[in-house]
Amino acid sequence: MSSPTWPYISPGIPDELFERLPGIPMTQRDTRLLLISQLRLLPETVLWDIGAGTGTIPVETGLLCPQGQIIAIERDEEVVNLIQANCDRFAVSNVDIVQGNAPACLADLKTQPNRICIEGGHPMQDILKAAWSYLQTNGRLVASASSLETLYVISETFSALHARNIEVVQSVINRLETRGTRQTFAAVDPMFILSGEKL
Repeated sequence: MSSPTWPYISPGIPDELFERLPGIPMTQRDTRLLLISQLRLLPETVLWDIGAGTGTIPVETGLLCPQGQIIAIERDEEVVNLIQANCDRFAVSNVDIVQGNAPACLADLKTQPNRICIEGGHPMQDILKAAWSYLQTNGRLVASASSLETLYVISETFSALHARNIEVVQSVINRLETRGTRQTFAAVDPMFILSGEKL
C-alpha cells in the first residue's frame, strides 16, 4: 500500500508527520521500529493494537501489510478520532478502529489475531491474560513497558501464560538536536519491549 505522505516501503515515519493531541502518548519512531520488528509481521497479519494512542503502529503496520487487517483499540472518543485522522492522512484503509475499554471490549472483536501489540492500559495483567486467550496458536504478543512495575507485570504474566521464545529488548536511543548554536545529543526515554509466542 502506498501513501503520498509516506511513499517509501520501509517503516520509520518521522514523528512530526503524524497529527497529535496534547497529552496523548505517541510511540516515537525509533521505539516504533523496534516494536514492529518484534511483531514479525506477515503479509496477511491480523493485528490487534491495544492502547493505540496516536495511531502510529496501526498506520505503519497498515502500510506494511496491505492485505492484513489492523484493529486499533482505544477507549477515548477524541483519541479514536485522532487515529482515524492519521489513517486518513496516510491513506491507510485496512485499519478498523474500535472504541472500548480493554479487556472487556476484546470479546466483541470478530477476528482472532495472530499478532497483538499492547502499548498501554490498566490493569496490564488482566489485559495481557485476556489478549493471550484470543491469540491464535503460533501467534506473537508484543508489549512495551516504560516503568519497572509494568516490566515486572509483563514478565510475570508471560511466565504464568507459558509464553515461549520470550525476548526482551531495551531501547537506548539518542537523537541529535539543535539547541541554540550547538548540536547536542538528547536521550529518548528508555523503553522495554517484551515479546512472546503462543505455541
